[in-house]
Amino acid sequence: MAKTKILVIEDDKSLVNILKQAFDSKEFEIILAVDAKVGLEKVKSAKPDLVILDILLPGESGFEVLDNIKKDEETKDTPVMILSNLGQDREIKTGLSMGAEDYMVKADFTIDEVVEKVKKLLKK
Repeated sequence: MAKTKILVIEDDKSLVNILKQAFDSKEFEIILAVDAKVGLEKVKSAKPDLVILDILLPGESGFEVLDNIKKDEETKDTPVMILSNLGQDREIKTGLSMGAEDYMVKADFTIDEVVEKVKKLLKK
């Protein structure tokens, strides 16, 4: 059975490592990108089943990455879950209105809850 590919676009290396450990390596393949440019390249080349996206990234913001993913014919149907420290209503509404499946504020959720949410989104 093919592994489910999850692309994590996140510049916080400690969070990336925690996420990598939290997902079962038998079931999931975690692909990493630490900035917007590499993240966009990997969305196209790796064709992930889901993208976990931070908003505050080196280079472009996560909102720009999301916009690029959703405007591209090849990648527009890739589900994106935002996982960010930015938790104002305006930012959450922006992310969801731009096509993100979900928006989670890092401080409000445990890693286990993030993993559960990802699994639910993948079942849709």
